[in-house]
Amino acid sequence: MNFYIKSMTRLCFVVMGVTAIASCKKFLDIVPDNLAKIDNAFTLRQEAEKYLFTCYSYLPNDASTVSNPGFLGGDEMTAPLSSRYNDYAVNLPRGNQNVVNPYFNYWDGSGMSSMFRGIRDCNVFIENMRDLSKAPDMGLDERSRWIGEAMFLKAYYHFLLLRAYGPIPITDINIPVDAPAEAFRIKRNPVDEVVNYIADQYDSAAARLPNVIQNRVDELGRATRLAALSLKAKLLVLAASPLFNGNSDYVNFKNKDNQLLVSTVYDAGKWKRAATACKEAIDACEQNGVSLYIFPGASFPLSDTTKTQLSIRMAVTDENWNNELIWGASVNGTATLQRITAGHFNLNYGGTTSAIADQGATYKMTQLFYTANGVPVNEDKTLDFSNPTMLRVGTAAEKYNVTQNYTTARINFDRENRYYASLGFDGGLWYQLDMLGDQTTLRLETRAGGRSTGTPLPVTGLFAKKLTNLKFVWSAGNGTTVQQYPWPVIRLADLYLLYAEALNEADGPVEDVHTYLNRIRSRAGLKAVRESWDAYSNNPSKYTTKEGMRNIIRQERSIELCFEGSRFWDLRRWKTAAVELNGNVQGWDGNQSDPALYYRLNTYWSQRFVSPRDYLWPIRETNLLVNENLVQNPGW
Repeated sequence: MNFYIKSMTRLCFVVMGVTAIASCKKFLDIVPDNLAKIDNAFTLRQEAEKYLFTCYSYLPNDASTVSNPGFLGGDEMTAPLSSRYNDYAVNLPRGNQNVVNPYFNYWDGSGMSSMFRGIRDCNVFIENMRDLSKAPDMGLDERSRWIGEAMFLKAYYHFLLLRAYGPIPITDINIPVDAPAEAFRIKRNPVDEVVNYIADQYDSAAARLPNVIQNRVDELGRATRLAALSLKAKLLVLAASPLFNGNSDYVNFKNKDNQLLVSTVYDAGKWKRAATACKEAIDACEQNGVSLYIFPGASFPLSDTTKTQLSIRMAVTDENWNNELIWGASVNGTATLQRITAGHFNLNYGGTTSAIADQGATYKMTQLFYTANGVPVNEDKTLDFSNPTMLRVGTAAEKYNVTQNYTTARINFDRENRYYASLGFDGGLWYQLDMLGDQTTLRLETRAGGRSTGTPLPVTGLFAKKLTNLKFVWSAGNGTTVQQYPWPVIRLADLYLLYAEALNEADGPVEDVHTYLNRIRSRAGLKAVRESWDAYSNNPSKYTTKEGMRNIIRQERSIELCFEGSRFWDLRRWKTAAVELNGNVQGWDGNQSDPALYYRLNTYWSQRFVSPRDYLWPIRETNLLVNENLVQNPGW
């Protein structure tokens, strides 16, 4: 049972956050005025533990398409405005973000938890646990570990704010209630100061935390040293990226005292610092048994193709907290996520509105994955994808990827394993454990009148197959058997790719860049970068330059982490969102039964990303009214 859920006793505190507007003092998280209750919270170990769980309770539900902007806010997935699960998520890519009531408001917490409130509770916890007279029935080692967990959470909550808003106020200690009003009129700290502060917090936390969780029954999901080192590496890659490293768009982005908030001078040393942190995290992970997940097989025969694709899919959805997962969120239930993205196979299984799978992949994602030769579709000199909608019939040789004797589009043939592991498409196969060794029975037929129709489906005709666990089963009467899995906040493949990126930016395409890219490619059944580009690409020298390798790494990252919410933030830190997120959302014509008519690209709506405005979240405008020292993000 999840440790937060078991002990989630929320204590009653007066919430005074950065954004409260009832008083001129309420500009920052402050010490609550019901101090007696806080004192009671630390009288014994058991009560202190409840407060620690309260600190964890602010973790965003990143397994939800409603609360995680990475699902529907970018170009990987889409849903109609009428979707019963979209809430405000689908408004973001349509350019509907606003300053009155911002979507995904990490700052205030409207519609989700406020990260500043989470930081406030972490500060309260750390301050009290450092007082050895509090919770006297605790040992020093456990006390130190718990302080480390609160430091870790405080660092992570600052990181989430930094990623969304850029420069933020550093909230290291809570300001007493009786402090002068001026003390609460805080200003934003420059990005570099925030980054250094968060990095120091992660370092301090890592020194106190265990490498791995020993009590796997009750404590999986709690902070570890490996998680702290890995998230520090992710932080430093963000800091080195174009959004915050020499961004000339922010030359006038300043506090009211003329303090520059984002450095406009490029610093190559930031990439070296990030690469060093990534390698330190990788070494620590590998020394403690973290490795790329490989599907262990089954007690019945499976093809090598199926096993490779299950290695890819189950690296994300394995319920057993597999060896690739560095830190996951057990509290984030994935049942709804699976129900609204799972494939439908006939009218009796997933055929009612209780099983709406209207949140699916975009056609753009079919272009993103490599060919079977491990190079982009527009670079492969041996496989022709110039006419992706051309009709083709599945053959016996392709029976584990495409339904045999079924007509589907050219784009669905001759693709890498991650394409078939991640995407569900008309004529595609969908393996579930209840099928035992039969790997060709469950197939998608999304054309009108097909086995998968009769209920709202993804408007594009494409499913985010990667998000469903192997044990997900539709049962008669449209019920489901859903195996929950921990949502991967960071896994080893992510860390490998961060290291390859940072090292390439620092030193160019040196050997270690190839080494860590090729480890991920090998798991997917692909040849090494050099071998693939030399043999199959019409641009064989691409990997020999920093710029060419940068493009390879970015595409590799977008493929490997597809549908995990990473690309949404990557496009922002790379400063490529203005190009990538201003296109049309396209897919197939689900009203047609004739494949010649079905496979005509439809444009459903157009994305709108305003640069540089949309690279950072807006601060709710009421916050600026009560605190004249706060400045708004550019463009808002």
